[in-house]
Amino acid sequence: MPWTKNDYPTSMKNLDERVREKAVEIANALLDEGYDEGRAIAIGTSKAEEWDANHPEGKDK
Repeated sequence: MPWTKNDYPTSMKNLDERVREKAVEIANALLDEGYDEGRAIAIGTSKAEEWDANHPEGKDK
């Protein structure tokens, strides 16, 4: 089941909104590739946190 910015895994509830939205985007892509939900959530969260560290807010994307 794909997630949205208003309907996401409970484990993402404490992420900053910007990071959570990226994590949802990544996790949904992983689901499309056949990953199971638990693995997609873990990878999506990790990659979104890495993305956030490399793309500070206010900086051109």
